[in-house]
Amino acid sequence: MKHKVHSIRTFIGAQNFGQSRSFYQELGFEEFVISRSLSFFRLGNLGFYLQDYYVKDWVDNSMLFLEVYDADRDWEELSALQLDEKYKGVRLLPVQAKDWGKECFLHDPSGVLWHIGHFNNYDYSNV
Repeated sequence: MKHKVHSIRTFIGAQNFGQSRSFYQELGFEEFVISRSLSFFRLGNLGFYLQDYYVKDWVDNSMLFLEVYDADRDWEELSALQLDEKYKGVRLLPVQAKDWGKECFLHDPSGVLWHIGHFNNYDYSNV
């Protein structure tokens, strides 16, 4: 079956919807409010839905991978934002080198885990 697609988007939950909205705006995402309890956050052509809905087991097991051009540079920029000092529960872990590339980890205020990394075998200079 062949599909003509535009995007794929995930839904993530928020324990404190207002706090999470501010967090993602500070990360540089553009917010599009859909309703009082649902927003779409976009960064370039990529995005996800944030909802005012929280189930601990679900959110604690939610992970997203944000592929970037340079994980070291992105980690430095994230560190400079001092998000862990502004938002309770936020954690930023340093870049780790893996066989496949590099990544750092960012936990949002609700516990959603973001993997932010790049792959060694991909030529990012052409993008």
